[in-house]
Amino acid sequence: MVFEAEVRESIQRTGDVISIRFTKPAGFDYRPGQFIFISVGSGDHEITKHLSISSSPTEGFLEVTKRLTGHPFSNALISLKEGDKLRFKGPFGKFTFQGEHEKIAMLSGGIGITPLRSVIKYVDDKMLDTDMILLYSNRHENDIAFKKEFEELMAKNLKLRIINTVTMPGPSWSGITGRINTDMIKKHIPDYSDRVFYISGPTKMVDSMLTLLTEISIPINQIKKEIFTGYD
Repeated sequence: MVFEAEVRESIQRTGDVISIRFTKPAGFDYRPGQFIFISVGSGDHEITKHLSISSSPTEGFLEVTKRLTGHPFSNALISLKEGDKLRFKGPFGKFTFQGEHEKIAMLSGGIGITPLRSVIKYVDDKMLDTDMILLYSNRHENDIAFKKEFEELMAKNLKLRIINTVTMPGPSWSGITGRINTDMIKKHIPDYSDRVFYISGPTKMVDSMLTLLTEISIPINQIKKEIFTGYD
């Protein structure tokens, strides 16, 4: 089914990441972690791409978050203004969480954070008793999307821990550095064997995380993954 929605606002998350918020049409329901196919433009100039929903079903709007690449679809998103219309189909995907597990661990890189933001916000809004740990990797500290929001959520939810790591730290960065590895997982997720893992990010990152989890004997039935392909 195709839905039409009206753009409410654009939010600059980082220097090259933007969120587009739009109305939630009547009859549209989704689970945290799912994605939609968004169409922008019209006629011969219409472009359609799939994006994860970064908002939670508990919020009164829909939001998608995109890294800006200079490609036509990214440029079309940037040009959207309050009151503009867009169309979308969905929801799709099985990378979802609604409280099925007592403990989850999330491993993400870059823009792969979007479905996990939906999950984290959903769990918090629903006041579920889920114990959540996120390891989130970015190149630079200024690339960390939702950083302030996550800090605010952690301050009021003692069952949420978010650990940021950057691979190209600046002089002011005092946090963890380097790519996510087995030592990092063991240190920051000491009860890793008891958790269901949610992995999202580019193909190489997801493949790397699957290898790491195999090395620490996490069975495949304790792993859910979402691969972000293409950067249009």
